[in-house]
Amino acid sequence: MIKLNKIYTKTGDGGDTALGNGERVLKDSLRVSAYGSVDELNSSIGVTTLYAASELKRKLKNIQNDLFDLGADLCVPMSEQTDKKLRVSSNQIEKLEAEIDEMNDVLEPLNSFVLPGGCKSAAFLHLARTICRRAERAVVSLRSKEKINENTLMYLNRLSDWLFVASRVENQENSTEVLWSPGKNK
Repeated sequence: MIKLNKIYTKTGDGGDTALGNGERVLKDSLRVSAYGSVDELNSSIGVTTLYAASELKRKLKNIQNDLFDLGADLCVPMSEQTDKKLRVSSNQIEKLEAEIDEMNDVLEPLNSFVLPGGCKSAAFLHLARTICRRAERAVVSLRSKEKINENTLMYLNRLSDWLFVASRVENQENSTEVLWSPGKNK
């Protein structure tokens, strides 16, 4: 269990921070950028829960917990010594896939692209989806330079799909989905 008695340490005042293995790196490193983007995603999901019905809120809280696992995973570089640390598992990805399938069963097939927005919960789900895609790009950048747990990347990819489908469900329930009309304002 983590225990934090004092929030500020002053150890990062020079622009560096400690990774989960104790190594110090610059705060603009690819690794810190990757787990920082995941933290931003988690915060946006926290805002989304303010507008979500109870079942969606429960699922989002589970995802927030997974995102802490994912951030912890990214915070500790891969090595033989650290492979016993907390790592995102294929089970977490499979759970997202099952929920996507379940939500998709109640949706009409798409005949056009969906414009981000609609009801409040759907609009915030779309915002979280775009932040998720940015986090995914940050993890891809990290992977180009360092070894990562590939499940982190797969989880983010699947989560962006989950957020999209959840936004469609929210908009369908509120009759607020807006489809793209190509060339509408020419």
